[in-house]
Amino acid sequence: MTRKFKRREMLFLGGSAIGSALLKSCSLPMSASADVIKVGILHSLTGNMAISEKTVVDAEKMAIDEINAAGGVLGKKIVALVEDGASDLLVFETKARKLIKEDKVSTVFGCWTSASRRAVIDTFETEKHMLWYP
Repeated sequence: MTRKFKRREMLFLGGSAIGSALLKSCSLPMSASADVIKVGILHSLTGNMAISEKTVVDAEKMAIDEINAAGGVLGKKIVALVEDGASDLLVFETKARKLIKEDKVSTVFGCWTSASRRAVIDTFETEKHMLWYP
């Protein structure tokens, strides 16, 4: 039997997932500064998927602003590094690699479409990194 979740339960579960990702990232040696947690946001801001994904980026940035206004995570502020996947699978893979290897983000929120997730999965698995997608 399939259980339907109520809206409040879904919001709680979603918030818990984001919170656990950020708490886990506090223990990772990936952030360059001890007082910030760098996270990546990887969605299409241009191209044909931008119409759907710009609002997701806005929501993720708003959530980060709210967390920071409440004191951050364990006293650390979250800094979002936003990259444009440009509705192009090769760009998604390139930007994912950049966020992980060059920018040293603790985790990445992004990849709205299943095609974009397939394009980056090898990068995330090889680098043993976390991707949180809607």
